[in-house]
This record gives sequence, structure tokens and C-alpha cells, in this order.
Amino acid sequence: MAFDGVTIAGIVNELKEQITGNRIYKIAQPEKDELILTIKGSCGQVRLLLSADASLPLIYMTDKNKTSPMTAPNFCMLLRKHLQNAKIVSVSQPGLERVVRFELEHLNELGDLCSKYLIIELMGKHSNIIFCDDQNRIIDSIKHISGMVSSVREVLPGREYFIPKTQDKAELLEKEQSEIEAVLRAKNMPLYKAIYCGFTGLSPCVAHELCYRSKVDSDKAVSDLSTAELERISDQLYALSEDIKNGRFIPNVVYENKQPKEYAVTRLTSYSDENTRCFATVSELLEYYYAEKNMITRIRQRSVDLRRIVQTALERNVKKYDLQLKQLSDTEKREKYRIYGELLNTYGYGAEAGATSFEALNYYDDQMITIPLDPTLSTGENAKKYFEKYQKLKRTYEALTTLTADTKDEIAHLSSISTSLDIALKEEDLVQIKEELIESGYIKRKGGVRGKQRREKVTSRPFHYVSSDGYHIYVGKNNYQNEELTFKFATGNDWWFHAKGIPGSHVVVKTNGEEMPDRVFEEAGKLAAHYSQARGQEKVEIDYTQKKNVKKPNGSKPGFVVYYTNYSLVIDSDITSIEQVEE
Repeated sequence: MAFDGVTIAGIVNELKEQITGNRIYKIAQPEKDELILTIKGSCGQVRLLLSADASLPLIYMTDKNKTSPMTAPNFCMLLRKHLQNAKIVSVSQPGLERVVRFELEHLNELGDLCSKYLIIELMGKHSNIIFCDDQNRIIDSIKHISGMVSSVREVLPGREYFIPKTQDKAELLEKEQSEIEAVLRAKNMPLYKAIYCGFTGLSPCVAHELCYRSKVDSDKAVSDLSTAELERISDQLYALSEDIKNGRFIPNVVYENKQPKEYAVTRLTSYSDENTRCFATVSELLEYYYAEKNMITRIRQRSVDLRRIVQTALERNVKKYDLQLKQLSDTEKREKYRIYGELLNTYGYGAEAGATSFEALNYYDDQMITIPLDPTLSTGENAKKYFEKYQKLKRTYEALTTLTADTKDEIAHLSSISTSLDIALKEEDLVQIKEELIESGYIKRKGGVRGKQRREKVTSRPFHYVSSDGYHIYVGKNNYQNEELTFKFATGNDWWFHAKGIPGSHVVVKTNGEEMPDRVFEEAGKLAAHYSQARGQEKVEIDYTQKKNVKKPNGSKPGFVVYYTNYSLVIDSDITSIEQVEE
């Protein structure tokens, strides 16, 4: 997969058709490196997402909105000042560079018509959104890049804007077929690599596809290609160039094991039709393909501090637990000391003064036993010494038994929080997890007005699915939601599911007092497997029982329950066929 120049050409083609001549109605900056432009005009109302995120730069049209911060960032305020109600004159892409340039017209403070340019560069960690005047001077950018960071180009207000040429690649759209062949011949490397290293904007995925269409081995060295093979691959490259120039794009995604594997805006014929899904627009393709990935990337960035706190506490507790178990094993000799003391009190009269050991019959197992003695002490004093050791180890054993149980519970609790962080998809999902860490003493609560402790508002809700037979299934995202689902939402005859012996979500199926088909149990089991530490595994053991059999021990951690009557099933964690309800 690659957000390459060909994909950008496809999205630019759509933007030219849909938003050229329309006006920018709203400008929002929901993330530090992301803009959402609301555009109105002959296209109706559409939203354009521009993301310069280093790990996932994107541009596509969407009908979804995002919550913006209460106070707009400076870059957003600057764009609002200049571009509110600005007309989109043109949308262009220089060659197949990963750059999109918007030419915009607006009225300045004096009412004069002015031109400005909004440029988004989609270049991995070098991605940026840059605002320029009509003289190609940078007014501002969403990321400031000084000479200390980059020796190639500064991106700062007042600097001249240009696209850095860091690689010597040919522009496919400017080449004739004979010139394409010459570019390939100059590359002494495998064919697929020569394609994406020789031409701007082509990804390895597209390179492999062109080799497949040409019926040429993609790993074959260019120098080993026959004249006919070179002609065939040049034909395919030229045909791709013509498709791009004429706006002929086929947005499609290919699947492997029911998961999206690759996408392109040209048909990936190297995959079978049954594993391919086509889309009407490139925007729909990108929004579909990157929706979950973008969400997961963002939430992982947001949760990095919480993850560090949980991981540190988990590692500390695991070390403590190992030490406690070692100390507990050392107390196993306590009974031996008690027996030594008892036998010395019983038979010690026969021991010689100054002896270093004493043999006696152990009346517990009818075996002779040798008892070490301190020759400087009497038999009675030796017995007293062994009883004191016994009492000390007994007290240690009793204390450690409680401590190890508490530490084990704490490890299970922290593991469940870690799983909740993996499940979280939105920033609001982190609020309850953070609250749980505060309640557990891992995070200090920040004081509110006049030192009063302030809780964040909870807007996160459990996942909601509908089974193939129409039954509603709910999945807790964290321990607090698990408790609420099980003990406040579910009724006695509803069915309750959980992955056996590992951290995971509580899954509740509302039965409405009906007897459910087997398929509902299987689908609920899949959800319990997916939203657990065993996500991705093909075989996960699931316990399920009616809610009335689930109890919460007094004083136990959030989300901890016990049950003694249950059924079990083994199932995979694939939930792609289960319909989710957007709350």
C-alpha cells in the first residue's frame, strides 16, 4: 500500500471536477497537523480533509466532521482571516509529485481581489500544509521547518516556496514510449525497482502490477530483459500515463484473509476479482481504507502517556510478584523446623552434650531423621531456636500469601487496562481509562477551581452490534463500561460472554426473553474473542453464561467478576461479518 503520486493524481482529478469554482465556507483544525475545509457551491456542501501527519498523510473528500478545539490554533486563525469565503480557482499537481496545490481568490481588507495558494505536501515525515502568497512566498505553514532541521529547504514565513528535488527521477507524464524505455535501460537493478526508482510518483505496488500485466518477471534485472519484454513494459507504463492524463481511474482494494491488503487507483489485475472491491471515487477508497488505520494511529499518539504509566506499573508489579513467589518458596521449610523442635522436645534427653547432630524417629512418617544442632546450645535451646524459625517463617508465609494474591490481582487489573487501551478508538474512550488510573492511584488528579477535584465528562459508550438474527450485542470498552453493562444494563436472562482466563471485554446479548439461535452465540463469542488480549488468533476459548450467574466479589477491582456455572466455546476472532451500529 502506498499513497503515491498516481493515487494523488486520482484525488486531484476528483477535486478538479467537484470543487473548482466553489467557495471555502468553513476552516477547522481538529488536530495539530490536520485541516478540514467545508466547501459550498455547485457541488453542494462537501468537506475536504488535509492531513500532514508524519505517519499517515492524507487528502480526500468526506461527509464526516470532527470536533475542533475550543480555541483555534494560530495557523487556522490565519487561514480564516485570508481564505474565509475564498474561491477555489484551480487544483493542480506538479507532474506526479506527492503535492497538491490549490489556487484561491479572495478579497483583502480593501476589497481588492487577491490570489493565494494552499499547498499540501504528502511526503511521509516531511509532510506539510503551506500557505503562500501570489509571489510564491510562504505566509505560514502548519509545521515550521528551520535550517537546523533540514539542510535542503526551510519552511518559514517569508521564505520562497519550492519543491525540493532530492531524487533524480523522470516525470512519466512527460515521456514518450521510446523515452520511457531509455529511462528503464539506464537502471541496473530488478525491473520492478527500476520502475519506481526511475519515475516520480510510482509505488512498488504499481510497479509489480505493471510487470504482471506485461507478463515479465518483476525480479528480473533490466539488463537481462529482451527487446520484446522492454517494449511490453514500456507499453504498460505509457498506457498508465495516458490513463492518468485522461482521468481514467479505477479505485480498488484487494483483500487477503478478509483484511484489506493493498489499494490502488488503477485496477490490480494480479489479484482475483473475488478478492477485490471497487469504489466509485478515490475519496471513498481512501476514507474506507485509512479510516481504521488513521483512528488507531491517532489514538495511539493520544494514549502514549497512559500506556507508559500502565506498562511501568505492570513491569514493577511483575518483578514484585516474582520476588514474592521466591520468598514464598523459601517459607516451605517452616514445617521442617517445627518437626525438628518437636522431636528434640520428645527425644532430646538422649542427645550428648556438645553434639552437632541428633538422630531421631520422625513419628509423622516413621523414618529416621538427622537434626542439625548448635553444639554451644542445650537440646532445649536448640528446640526453642527451631520453633522461633518456624514461627517467623509461618508469619512470613501468611503475609506473603495475602501479598502475592494482591499483586496477582493488580497485574490482572493492569493487564485489563492495557487491553482497554488497545481497544480504544476515540479520544473520549481514554477518559474512563484515565479515571480508572486516577482512582487506582497511578495518576494524580489535577485540581480544578479553588483546588476542587474535577472529573472529565464521559461521552464514550460501549460498542453496539446487531447479530445476523437481529439481536443487539453490546461490548464494553473498559472496566467501568464492563461493570455498567453487566450489573446495570443487562437483565438476569441476558447472555454474558468473556474470553477465558485473559483480559477482555464483557459482551452482553439482549435476549428480550427469547431463546436465541446458535448463530447469535457464535457471533457474540467472536466479539468477545476480538475485544480481548487474544485478538487476531484463530482459536479462542470463550466462557458464556446468563447474566444472573455473574457476581462481583466485595472490594474487587473494576470489571472483576466471578461465575461458577458456565458453558464454553472455541471460536476465531474475525468480526468482519457482524454489523456495527454507529451510536
